[in-house]
Amino acid sequence: MNILDRIAERQRDNFSLHAQYLNPQMVNVLKTIGFDRHYVRAEGPYLFDDRGDRYLDLLSGFGVFALGRNHPKIVQALQDVLTAELPNLVQLDVSVLSGLLAEKLQQITPPGLDRIFFANSGTESVEAAIKFSRYATGRSKIVYCEGGYHGLTLGSLSATGDPHFREGFGPFLPDFIEVPFGDLAALEKALSRKDVAAFITEPIQGHGVWIPEASYLPGAAALCRKYGSLFIADEVQTGLGRTGKWWAIEHFGVEPDLLCMAKALSGGFVPVGAVACRSWIFDKVFNRMDRAVVHGSTFGKNNLAMAAGLATLDVLETEGWIDHAAQMGRQIVADLQPLVGQYECLKAVRGLGMMMALEFGEPKSLKLKMSWKMLEAANRGLFSQIITVPLFTRHRVLSQVAGYGMNVVKFIPPLTLQESDRRWIVEAVTDVVADAHRVPGAAWEFGKTLATQAMKTKAGAR
Repeated sequence: MNILDRIAERQRDNFSLHAQYLNPQMVNVLKTIGFDRHYVRAEGPYLFDDRGDRYLDLLSGFGVFALGRNHPKIVQALQDVLTAELPNLVQLDVSVLSGLLAEKLQQITPPGLDRIFFANSGTESVEAAIKFSRYATGRSKIVYCEGGYHGLTLGSLSATGDPHFREGFGPFLPDFIEVPFGDLAALEKALSRKDVAAFITEPIQGHGVWIPEASYLPGAAALCRKYGSLFIADEVQTGLGRTGKWWAIEHFGVEPDLLCMAKALSGGFVPVGAVACRSWIFDKVFNRMDRAVVHGSTFGKNNLAMAAGLATLDVLETEGWIDHAAQMGRQIVADLQPLVGQYECLKAVRGLGMMMALEFGEPKSLKLKMSWKMLEAANRGLFSQIITVPLFTRHRVLSQVAGYGMNVVKFIPPLTLQESDRRWIVEAVTDVVADAHRVPGAAWEFGKTLATQAMKTKAGAR
């Protein structure tokens, strides 16, 4: 039986297979909130289920599908490489495809980032940046931001300022120091002893879509230079056009010493990550022939990943999607901004390019406040679910809560959204936010169901 026949035969067994062999809790989550669909096809920003319904994907695989799903130019590049019978992962060799992708990345990254290291993911890229920084500076300490997210392997998790992901996995690597995001005084205090290898941060924090003040990142870079620490920009989610520029760091006029990337570089097909860094850093790590393989990744420079990266950069560059993302994102935020004044639970609409957030907070009117407190008592951040769930079930718009325990809904759609998609988003959000302000109403009845389930879960965990 070929693979397509096998998929067709077992298409509707996906939930039972995952419940039995993979992660049953994920299956429970999807069924509880009504996200248990059987998707059979994907194209651009759309998913299609077995009933023929079309969904607008504002999650894009946590930012992987910047060009949407199954972009034909990337498909063609991968098919060409697969049929060419090229040598792959010889290891005691250097491949032309990885050289070509490194050359292209050097051309589009901020000035001075002349060396490229390839890995398989964002967290691997962060691990490499941490190791390179320590070796190049001879220092061990790493400073990271509260609320930041850099991955789930041990080094990157040690630099992740979110207790939800850290709980139960310690002890973490020593010499990691947390500071508040946006607080230059706290950063200077951490750097001032001149024993910190690097400061790592997302230019825009993905969990919450928190955009710093204009002076923060330039000030952080200046402090790093003052105290001899390196500046690591984690652009795993924000990079490659998502914010309306190649790199989010460009909005702030900052030139980092190391830049981590992944997600969108894959084209949505083959995992790939990379670190761009200054030559002197790379040359210190790989300083002798016997250290040529002192850090590496077995699959990091595989032909399919390199071809996907090259095709992705070509599409971004030639089809104008980065400028399009800036304009479309600006328009969506402008369209949704008036809702803040109309609905008391909606406290802010913010974003940069195709990275947007709706922030909700406790209302003042009595009925709404009582309902809000009921949800928050059951599980902090639960109100967001009475936004994301009807967006999906009623309007077929897939979105996410921006972080654990947050009342922030996040949109990270493909850069390729069109005018009809913009109208789809605005109409869906307007309807759902309005419904969430009707007490009693369908949204709050669903909220009670979620709250009851959350309380049962808590009781069972005791």
